[in-house]
Amino acid sequence: MTRHSRFEQLALLRSVAKWLHLASLVAALAGSASAFFLFALDAATRWREAHPAIIWLLPLAGAAVGWIYWRLGKQVEAGNNLIIDEIHDPQKTVPLRMAPLVLGGTVVSHLFGASVGREGTAVQMGGALADQLTRLFRLDNEDRRILLMAGIAAGFSSVFGTPLAGALFGLEVLAIGRMRYDALFPCTVAAIVADQVGQAWGVHHTHYVVSSVAPVTLWSVLAVTLAGIAFGLTGRVFAVATHRLGGWVRRWIAYPPLRPFAGGVVVAVAVWALDAHRYIGLGIPTIVAAFEGPLPPWDFLGKMAFTVVSLGTGFKGGEVTPLFYIGATLGNALAPLLHMPVSMLAGIGFVAVFAGAANTPVATIVMAMELFGPAIGPLAAIGCLASYLSSGHTGIYHAQRVGQGKYRHLLPDGLRLSEIAQYRPQAEAAEDKAQPDDGRP
Repeated sequence: MTRHSRFEQLALLRSVAKWLHLASLVAALAGSASAFFLFALDAATRWREAHPAIIWLLPLAGAAVGWIYWRLGKQVEAGNNLIIDEIHDPQKTVPLRMAPLVLGGTVVSHLFGASVGREGTAVQMGGALADQLTRLFRLDNEDRRILLMAGIAAGFSSVFGTPLAGALFGLEVLAIGRMRYDALFPCTVAAIVADQVGQAWGVHHTHYVVSSVAPVTLWSVLAVTLAGIAFGLTGRVFAVATHRLGGWVRRWIAYPPLRPFAGGVVVAVAVWALDAHRYIGLGIPTIVAAFEGPLPPWDFLGKMAFTVVSLGTGFKGGEVTPLFYIGATLGNALAPLLHMPVSMLAGIGFVAVFAGAANTPVATIVMAMELFGPAIGPLAAIGCLASYLSSGHTGIYHAQRVGQGKYRHLLPDGLRLSEIAQYRPQAEAAEDKAQPDDGRP
C-alpha cells in the first residue's frame, strides 16, 4: 500500500467517523421532535373527530397562526423551500424558531380541520434543528449542506417510518435528475437512526395492506403505465393549483392573517354544506379504506380541492399525506377500469402521485417496497417513473432546481422551478431572434 493510499484511507475513516457522529445527533433531535409532533397530531385529530363543530373556529385559528407568523415568522415563512435554498446557496443559519412555529401551526391546522399533511413539518423541524449544529461544530458551507440534507432525511424517515425512502428523499428532492452521493452515508445514517429513535419513543405507523399484486405481464405493464400518466398529471394539477392560488391570495389579500381566515371560512362552509369531514385532516381512515374496497370515484378530487384551499391560503402543514390520499383513492377508482387489483393500484397511486408532484421517483419506488413489500416493486417502479415524467417540470417545492431535465428541453442547470415560467418566454424570444430573416412576412 502506497503512502498516498494510507493517507487516503485514514481521511476516509475520519470522514466516516465524523458523519456517523453528526448524523446520529441530527437523527436524535429530528426523531424526538417528530415523535412529539406525531403524538400531538394524534391527540388533535382525536379531539377534532370527537367535536366536529370545532370546524367553525377554523377561520379564527388560521388568523391566529397567520398573525404569529406575520409577527415572528417572516424569516421562516418559506418553510421547506427555505431549507432547499440554503442547501443550494448557503446564506445564514435557519432560525431555530422554525421548529416550534411549524409544529404549533400544523397541530392547530389539524385540530380545527384544515386539510394539510405532516411531512413539511417534520422536514422543517429536522432541517432547523440540524442547522443549529453548524455553529456548534463550526462547519463550513459544504458540510452544512450535507447536514441540512441529513436533517431532511431524518425528518421524512421518522414521520413516515420509511428509513431508506427518507435517505433517498433527502438526496433527491433538491434537484430534478441529480443526486449528491457525498451525502449518501450521512443521509442514510440519519434516516435509519431517526426512525429507530421514533420507535424508541413509542411511535407506531399506519400499516397498509396490499393483498394482491398482479404478475408482470404486457397488460399489467401497460395498465400501470397508463395509471402512472394519470397520477403524474394529477400531481401536476395539484402543484400548479396550490402555487397559483397562493399567488392569487397574496395579491388580493394584503394583510397576511386574513389569508388563512378566508381559507378557513371556505373550508368550514364547504365541510358543512357537503358533509365533507372525510376530506379534512390527514384522512388516514380513507387511505386505509382505499386498499380494502371500492370508494366514491370523486374522493381524490374532494381531497385535492380541500388541500389546495388549505395550503394555498396559508395553513401550515405538508403536502405529502394529502398526496398519499389523492393517489390511493385515484388508484382505487382506476383499478376496475384497468382490470387491476384494487389494493395494488391504490398502493402504486399512494406513492406515484407523490413521485410526480415532488419529482422524487427513486425515493417513492423504495417507499413502495418498504410500505407494501418487495413484490410490488417492479410495477410500482413503472408507475412512479411514468408519473415523474408526466408531471413535467413542475412540483410542490418551487425552490427545487433543474439538475438534468426529464427529457430534451432547453432548461439550464440550476434553474429554480419557480423561474421556469419566466425563462420559457425569454428562451422563445431569443430563439426567434436567432432565426434568419428570409424576407417572408
